[in-house]
This record gives sequence, structure tokens and C-alpha cells, in this order.
Amino acid sequence: MIQSYEDLEVYQKAYKLALEMHQITLKFPEHERYELGSQLRRASKSISLTIGEGYGKRASASEFKRFLSMAIGSCDEVKIILSFAKDLGYITEEQHEIYRQDYDIVGKMLFRLQKNWR
Repeated sequence: MIQSYEDLEVYQKAYKLALEMHQITLKFPEHERYELGSQLRRASKSISLTIGEGYGKRASASEFKRFLSMAIGSCDEVKIILSFAKDLGYITEEQHEIYRQDYDIVGKMLFRLQKNWR
């Protein structure tokens, strides 16, 4: 039974990944911690924040689905930023692949939740 956004598996996964993205960006070169690193931190945190906000404000299923759509957009943004980080040499190819797969999963979970929410 879902009592809160915190009960949603996608929220839990997105939150955990955002913590990992935060830690990774602390290892970026100093000049990028406030540029690309900041973008990655904001985009990754935005997924769980948007889920929580939409769940808390949902007056209807369609309203919550709108928030889930925004979270999907943030998920895609994270994947693009991860590609920049890889191509700039801030994360390894292996890290990129692992996190890309994680965010693919989150995106699919968001899509399924959006499709099935009533």
C-alpha cells in the first residue's frame, strides 16, 4: 500500500542515485564542480524532488502524471550530462555505462508509473 511518495520504488531509486551523483561530482575538477557538477547534482535531485512534489500536490491522477513527465525529462537530462562527464574524462566509461543503465531503469519505472497511475 502506498502511503507516501517515499513508498514508491522509483522515488527510492532516484533518491539513492542522486546521492551517488552528488558524491561523484565532488571529484570533478574544481572549475567543473560549479558548472557541470552543479547541473548534474540539480538534475539528479530534481527527479525525486519532482516525484515528491507531484505526489504531495496531486489534485488528480492527471496532475501527478504531469509531474512524472517532468521527472522523466530530468532523467534524460542526467543521462546527457553523464555523457558530457565521460567525454570530458571526469568519469570512466564503466561508470558512465553503469549510471546510464541505472537512469534508463528509472526512466522506464517513471514511464510505467505514469501510464498506470489512477
